[in-house]
Amino acid sequence: MNLLQGQDATCPHCGETINLTLDLSVPEQSYVEDCPVCCKPMLVSYTAADGEVAEFSVESAE
Repeated sequence: MNLLQGQDATCPHCGETINLTLDLSVPEQSYVEDCPVCCKPMLVSYTAADGEVAEFSVESAE
């Protein structure tokens, strides 16, 4: 089972669709990542169960 998974998200600042790589071996995670398009910080949060994304959100970290 591959526990690294790509997840499409929309930047809350510029509205661009970006792809984030999630590590699903961690059951719950929140971290700040800069948008690769506009460089503004986003708070990425997700929960995973059985190698699948259960909940996922991206919001402004400003």
